[in-house]
Amino acid sequence: MKSPTYLKLTEWEYWPMYIAIIPTVLFWLWFALRARRLFFFSAVNPSIESGGMMGESKIDIMRKIPEEYLPATVFVPKGTPWEKTLEDLKACGLRYPIIGKPNVGERGFRVVKIENEESLREYHASSSWDFLLQEFIGLPMEVSIMYHRFPGSAKGAVTSICLKEYLHVTGNGRATVRDLMESDKRAGLQVARFEVEFPELLEKVPAQGERLLLEPIGNHCRGTKFMDGNHLIDPGLSAVFDRLGGKMEGIYYGRFDMKCESLEDVRQGKGFKILEFNGVAGDPAHIYDPSIPIWKKYRDIYRHWKIMYRIYLVQRKNGVEPMDWQEARRTWRNYWGYLKGVEELKS
Repeated sequence: MKSPTYLKLTEWEYWPMYIAIIPTVLFWLWFALRARRLFFFSAVNPSIESGGMMGESKIDIMRKIPEEYLPATVFVPKGTPWEKTLEDLKACGLRYPIIGKPNVGERGFRVVKIENEESLREYHASSSWDFLLQEFIGLPMEVSIMYHRFPGSAKGAVTSICLKEYLHVTGNGRATVRDLMESDKRAGLQVARFEVEFPELLEKVPAQGERLLLEPIGNHCRGTKFMDGNHLIDPGLSAVFDRLGGKMEGIYYGRFDMKCESLEDVRQGKGFKILEFNGVAGDPAHIYDPSIPIWKKYRDIYRHWKIMYRIYLVQRKNGVEPMDWQEARRTWRNYWGYLKGVEELKS
């Protein structure tokens, strides 16, 4: 099997962000030039800070989504006493396992499945920022669906569907989990993390044919395989998000990360829960399918920036102003403070 270093250099989905993002920055600057406003994208979702580009609050966004589509959630502000956190957890009716995640964050950092009160206490003690405690949704299918509509229009469109396959191995009755992971290029990239987080699991020997789930959180950087599901887009699916998006005031573009029984249930407007909503920074996640050529990945990114630009033009006619330099500087300063805290925690 090719080494992890080789894979990170040769396969786009593992490229360092500062390299992979270069064409995207050029797309941004091109549309900013046409808009004559560098931060034009922030007017696309005026009820989300920066339109959802950086520093946005997850709980503030969740409060704009109809409650019936959300997991039960407790918001824990920074500095909340341990006893108060437990009280809020019980009042909400949350039972273990639960999901913990920072209120501001990205790329799956500090998103963990918490199995018991002892683990929650550790998470609480080590969190120096606001965080959420969320019902763990055990629905079998996780998808990311990109949707937009133009201000003043009742109808929009789904433009991306990403199907997610959780990191797993299949046993043969002889090899350890470590051996099975090292023989798979995707799982092999996660071995070093598992040595720190789940060392005992690496020594387990799954039975012949046993499918062992390694990571229950559907994040790309945790080994989840993203697959292109755009062939499943149809008017019925868009109609569901027309009804949902119409109830989210001041939000016109973004990606719904959700769990469901099946996409057919989603088409019927039932059987799903929205885990998160990502605004203008949300990628059309199908592009991480390893089978898609690089040029098509950037083509689709460009198309989505064009959609944002077109929404901005409508917003400009409606008198909606994007953030100015002062607002952008304040947003970046707050976000940079968060990033520094992340790096200190990692080190």
